[in-house]
Amino acid sequence: MHELGLLSAMVKTIEGIAREEELERVEKIVLQVGELSGVVPAYLESCYPAAVYKTFMEDTALELEIIPGIARCGCCGREFNAVAEDLRCPDCGGVQLTALSGTELMIKEILGC
Repeated sequence: MHELGLLSAMVKTIEGIAREEELERVEKIVLQVGELSGVVPAYLESCYPAAVYKTFMEDTALELEIIPGIARCGCCGREFNAVAEDLRCPDCGGVQLTALSGTELMIKEILGC
């Protein structure tokens, strides 16, 4: 479960940004998680309390935005949700896919005061 390590690194990044912006506290963070990123949103949610334990973000809320894993088939050019179609083109059955969206894992917002 690499999600805990990812969250720990994000907490350090957010702490640095909060210091630079002179925020007294961070109320909520919004993370964008792509369906093709290799990160499991449920694991992020379950690991989050451990990642922020005894940090200044201990009372910070976590919000996740899931970005659909859209891909283009290399055989027929069809664009579709690759996760919903089990990574196989629904038109031709092709598996030569190019990811168009859904590979991201990023901090979208830091809401603080």
